[in-house]
Amino acid sequence: MKRTWWKEAVVYQIYPRSFKDSNQDGIGDLNGIIEKLDYLKLLGIDVIWLSPVYKSPNDDNGYDISDYQDIMDEFGTMEDFDRLLKEAHDRGIKILMDLVVNHCSDEHKWFVESCSSKDNPYRDYYIWADPKEDGSCPNNWNSFFGGSAWQYHEETGQYYLHLFTKKQPDLNWENEDMRNDIYKMMKYWLDKGIDGFRMDVFNMYSKKEGFPDVEDSPDGIYINGPKIHDYVKEMNKEVFSKYDMMTVGEAPCVPSSMGHLYVDENRDELNMIFHFDLMDMPNHPSDKFLDSNWKLKDVKDIFMRWYDDLKDRGWNSLFMNNHDQPRMVSRFGNDKEYRVESAKMLATLIHTFQGTPYIYQGEEIGMTNVYFDDMKDYRDVETLNYYKEKIDEGVSHDELLKRIKPTSRDNARTPIQWDDSENAGFSDVTPWIEANPNYKEINVKRALEDKNSVFYYYQKLIKFRKENPVMVYGDLNLLYKDDENIFSYVRRLDDEVVLVILNFFDKEVEFKIPDEYKGKKFEICISNYEVDEIDSDVIKLKSYEARVYKIS
Repeated sequence: MKRTWWKEAVVYQIYPRSFKDSNQDGIGDLNGIIEKLDYLKLLGIDVIWLSPVYKSPNDDNGYDISDYQDIMDEFGTMEDFDRLLKEAHDRGIKILMDLVVNHCSDEHKWFVESCSSKDNPYRDYYIWADPKEDGSCPNNWNSFFGGSAWQYHEETGQYYLHLFTKKQPDLNWENEDMRNDIYKMMKYWLDKGIDGFRMDVFNMYSKKEGFPDVEDSPDGIYINGPKIHDYVKEMNKEVFSKYDMMTVGEAPCVPSSMGHLYVDENRDELNMIFHFDLMDMPNHPSDKFLDSNWKLKDVKDIFMRWYDDLKDRGWNSLFMNNHDQPRMVSRFGNDKEYRVESAKMLATLIHTFQGTPYIYQGEEIGMTNVYFDDMKDYRDVETLNYYKEKIDEGVSHDELLKRIKPTSRDNARTPIQWDDSENAGFSDVTPWIEANPNYKEINVKRALEDKNSVFYYYQKLIKFRKENPVMVYGDLNLLYKDDENIFSYVRRLDDEVVLVILNFFDKEVEFKIPDEYKGKKFEICISNYEVDEIDSDVIKLKSYEARVYKIS
């Protein structure tokens, strides 16, 4: 495997709306991010991934872009962005922008033109189709946010496609002029000095000709469609290959057996993708709000399957939460009695497995789900649409609140808890979404004052990974595959051997040292409890305990 900076990097995702409000309007902004760059430098991260900061009417919190080459008013100005880029680079921190080009806003000038007449040059920048004979939608495709993916346009008598909200029309990647305009826009940002792109739902660019009905799965129809590799290869040729940059594609519904087709180093497509096997695992297959219990064996299987299928061919990305997912300590750990221990344990997995680790803002202090009790506190369009749809179907309010609390995307979007002052130190005024009430106990100020905090544990993990190439490039062998409590593996590079042991639950368990390592010297490098020297072949692990040993 080639050695590159983006394999060795640790990425920190910022959701700007909820990061830091500098001008007291209740909304985070670019100057708020600049204020906190020294905090991120202290943590030790290398790259900031910025969720969208472009001009947007905010139907889907910035993922509906009305101007790709301007900044959202609430976030600041292009001068603010340029200053952020310079200040980050001065601290050795790179900037990754969000590239949202499966769709844009219906307020984008291209779409406004497209709607003006059927023969407008921009008409074909979008996907328009005639109604069926009875006037109904062209096919049975559904929006990811509920309802049909087609919206009727009275003035021109056709439907346009929107896989997300009706204010997010899908772009037509069949149109070469549209693609070239996208490439020009990408070069504008790269020439400005950004360091790469995170690509929103990139594997939906290609739609199957004729728009057939979906029967079982949209795979091959509008996900991983027939021309997707042609488009990504062209994008690589026209843009990526001309810069020293990082690319990561958000790829729902890509199995590990297909992952290498996007990230194989010899295929000239992407550096890495975000797969969703882990994020989708605890959920009911037909309804993400219907929670199902996950099993550790399934978690191990997903991590190992992706490792094995990409091994020596392509690179993986490692994450357990983001702006679209609940908080990882609430979902995979214990956000009450063992919040600190389980947050540290989960971080150990992400930072010692093979791949590039992604930290979602607030994760580094162990922020938890918010569990709002009142629907009026929710802001997420997906959550609100789901509630309305299910109420109409006769599901009770209490039942829906029970479903939404652990799964809503708003769990990840409450303001960063900077201190214990009003609104968690995020803003002097009421924020766009309420702060988690636990900010008095869980906040950055308190974390920085406590040498045993989750923050300093993350700092230690990041430093350990940087100083030990085995943690980036080493092979990985799983131990005790069928153990239902322990996730353990060995990393090996040349003569270096590192053993990782993770207890995933709130009970004491025993780990037996494998025969090949008995009698060897074990040096503890990282642990989330005080650890004694090993004096037998059995290690007793406390609840959510994590240990990382060097073996010699």
